[in-house]
Amino acid sequence: MEHRSQCPIASGLDVFGDRWTLVVLRNIFLGHCRYNDQLKGPEGISTNILADRLAMLEREGILAKTAYQTNPPRYEYVLTRKGRDTLPILQAIAAWSLDHVPGRWQPPEGFMQAAPADYEAPR
Repeated sequence: MEHRSQCPIASGLDVFGDRWTLVVLRNIFLGHCRYNDQLKGPEGISTNILADRLAMLEREGILAKTAYQTNPPRYEYVLTRKGRDTLPILQAIAAWSLDHVPGRWQPPEGFMQAAPADYEAPR
């Protein structure tokens, strides 16, 4: 991905600055790692946008795609180390919204206290 400037905030927004990318990551942190699981979210992401965001996150090394079925091919997405390191970003946005935007739902238990290492794949 080409970045518009060397500013770290602008560069981060080049990756995460649309309305869907962080929602897709949130879903994966919540265990919705398959394409169809992502489509069930309350925000109603369209199939073409979801496919685009998953492909971009994979290209950026934030997600890795692994096959769970071969015929027909089906994949699930797992967080890479780079992807797991986005957790504090999501937690900070959630905390800010809970403090400043009335009527937000509470994140699932444990999400706000989790650490990136909690999402490492078992060895």
